[in-house]
Amino acid sequence: MTTYHATYTDRIRQEVAQTPDEYLPLLLEMIHLFRQSIALQPADESFRQGWQEALRGETLPISELWTGIEA
Repeated sequence: MTTYHATYTDRIRQEVAQTPDEYLPLLLEMIHLFRQSIALQPADESFRQGWQEALRGETLPISELWTGIEA
């Protein structure tokens, strides 16, 4: 384990240790959601999710996809 990794691991442990017990389930959920949001899904899962969103009508018109993006 690198010093960098150990430093952050220790700091996270300290924060968790100082968190009141009644908030631990919420903290765990936050950590889990954060990890899921930064991890890349395999291509088949990503496609499946996109397909389900399209079937539910969770789409945007092409004209809106580039709104606010500066070239």
